[in-house]
Amino acid sequence: MTRQAPPLLALTTGEPAGIGPELVVQLAAAGELPSRTVAVGDPALLAERAGLLGVTLELRELARDEAVPAPAPGVLPVWPVALRAPSRPGTLTVANAAYVLETLDVAVEACRAGHADAMVTAPLHKGVIIEAGHTGFRGHTEYLRDACGIDEVVMMLATDRALHARDTSWRGGGALRVALATTHLPLREVADAVTAPRLERILRILSADLMRWYGVETPRIAVCGLNPHAGEGGHLGTEERDVIVPVLEALRAEGFALDGPLPADTLFTPRHLTGVDAVLAMYHDQGLPVLKYAGFGRAANVTLGLPFPRTSVDHGTALDLAGRGEADAGSLRVALALATEMAGRGERVPRG
Repeated sequence: MTRQAPPLLALTTGEPAGIGPELVVQLAAAGELPSRTVAVGDPALLAERAGLLGVTLELRELARDEAVPAPAPGVLPVWPVALRAPSRPGTLTVANAAYVLETLDVAVEACRAGHADAMVTAPLHKGVIIEAGHTGFRGHTEYLRDACGIDEVVMMLATDRALHARDTSWRGGGALRVALATTHLPLREVADAVTAPRLERILRILSADLMRWYGVETPRIAVCGLNPHAGEGGHLGTEERDVIVPVLEALRAEGFALDGPLPADTLFTPRHLTGVDAVLAMYHDQGLPVLKYAGFGRAANVTLGLPFPRTSVDHGTALDLAGRGEADAGSLRVALALATEMAGRGERVPRG
């Protein structure tokens, strides 16, 4: 069924002491919020940041089930969530950790209840949330997984398609997409976390959501090895031989298009990326430095495996820039555009 109205995006404003609130204000004031977008945050905070930026902004507080107006320059619809304590740019306040988590809960509830079609998140600060007593907090990805009662999700970062327009050999139209088999783990824990069951789940989710949200008919995925030189035949580690190769062979027998395991130091070259829809890296700093070098500030973070699209920026809270009006909203633009595209495609693709 064709959607009659553009997708509605729930946009959380992130850590109040960081650049998230002012990025939202900046785009709203300029009329650059796509689709129908509702900010989730404290209206007084957003008004204060608009004043610091010297922009005029009309904030419209809405109930969850209230109709959202069409986008208009200088107008920002808001689902209000109250700060727990006053906030100053650049100064973290432990009391506001609960506020940040509540904005996430409101956006998740709205998506699950059908009041929003996708969720976009400005950056939060993991450290202050942990200091507030949420010692198991690892980040947006894991928090949203647990909030939705899901066993496994996949973190993927994707560059803006326009970034590599001169290289159209990649099936993503020039975009580079890097998913992670493990996310926010200390490096010494990574090898134990790369298990056959986990790797199989990750690859199934990645393949399914490339079809569901990106419209890729038969996703081709290039898989990194864990060890240098992908283990060098077992001489530099046995995880490839004992774990990764058996999983890839079993999934190939089912029809999955999988390359690898490939040495990560040469995988990110045109020869190996030609025709590839996504790369699966084994750990956070194996794949993301390459992607961020290629497109930092023009990439988005995507959580796959949720019952709705979720995107985010590719950067942190930038406390040193907060309140100065110098932060670049490029990554948030990409995240909003990608969420709009994914939510629109999701209407046409079975969600089963």
